[in-house]
Amino acid sequence: MSVGQTLCRSSTLNFFRISEELPQSISELCIFGLQPLATFSRTFSTDRFKLTDFSFMNDFESKLSGRISTSVGNLTQLEALSFYFNRFTGPIPSSISKLTQLTQLKLGGNILTGSIPNSIKNLNKLTFLTLERNGLSGPIPDFFASFPELRILRLSRNKFTGKIPASISALAPKLIYLELGRNALTGQVPAFLGNFKTLDTLDLGHNMLTGTVPTTLAKLTKIFTLDLSNNQLVDPFPQLNVKGIESLDLSYNKFHLKEIPKWVTSSPIIYSLKLANCGIKMKLEDWKPAQTYYYDYIDLSWNQITGSPIGLLNKTDYLVGFWASGNKLKFNLESLRIVQTLKHLDVSRNLVFGKVPKAVIGLDRLTVSYNNLCGQLPATKFPASAFLGNDCLCGSPLAACKKA
Repeated sequence: MSVGQTLCRSSTLNFFRISEELPQSISELCIFGLQPLATFSRTFSTDRFKLTDFSFMNDFESKLSGRISTSVGNLTQLEALSFYFNRFTGPIPSSISKLTQLTQLKLGGNILTGSIPNSIKNLNKLTFLTLERNGLSGPIPDFFASFPELRILRLSRNKFTGKIPASISALAPKLIYLELGRNALTGQVPAFLGNFKTLDTLDLGHNMLTGTVPTTLAKLTKIFTLDLSNNQLVDPFPQLNVKGIESLDLSYNKFHLKEIPKWVTSSPIIYSLKLANCGIKMKLEDWKPAQTYYYDYIDLSWNQITGSPIGLLNKTDYLVGFWASGNKLKFNLESLRIVQTLKHLDVSRNLVFGKVPKAVIGLDRLTVSYNNLCGQLPATKFPASAFLGNDCLCGSPLAACKKA
């Protein structure tokens, strides 16, 4: 074993900063070694890399840039390859398909472009395939029957088009995370997704999916995170049998749910509920969730909800964001308990009355426009647009209050 190999395989490397002062061979070696080099920020070339006996390559947030060289295919003993959250550009080299011992391929968070090489189907030992947050495009290859051990598939936040590949159905026995959100996928939500009994997370949000949600999803009793938001899905929405949903987003489709689903209300562990523009018509006091303690995010914007949220919100201790614009909520804003964690509050276009309390100064974003608020505003950092449409609010950034 060379001196460079000894250095890079030693856990003490965490305490070093790779710099031009090290011999070039050691610098290159460490780039492809076991330790993430968060302080390394220069462009490098892998063409001079000749070592082939590594099992793991992990450079997380190392600010590495340039293209991933085709010479990466020489590292035939690699079991895990991670260039997570760097600045790599260009296509994924097809030579990666030579790394047949890989169990983990993580290239998310770069600036990669082009399509997924079809030859990646040769990597039949993969348990992780994560390519999210890039600029990859074209259809998602229909090659997933080649990955019998796959547990995690993350392709979200790219530019993929076309339908969800039918071969993804072959992943049903073991897949835990299926994340295809924020692409430009079309077609329907596949009925075969109901066979994914071990699925923890299903993210299909922010695509162009149409049709109804298949009733087979009622079989996903163990799912914790479900995001179908910002598609063109229509009624009827099936009755699910989820034991304890943690995060749900059905916002901005063409649903008419009328009420918050019972399987949501009964969840003892839910922390994020987003049902904006879901055709909900109810009095908010009639909603009796099993728990409110864990709620971080609640978005009920653009429905036809009446009543007051005070009873609900004043029972939350960790609320980060509440959005309810475009409803018919009627309550005194001064009665709202603004907890320290609350950073986003939007109750615009409702029937809110009272004064704006001083406690709002701790928020990052506030919108209370087009309500029935009155009185002098406390000194805040928020623009006038946050307060417009309230006839008797005054003080900066609105017009000065009239002297009595």
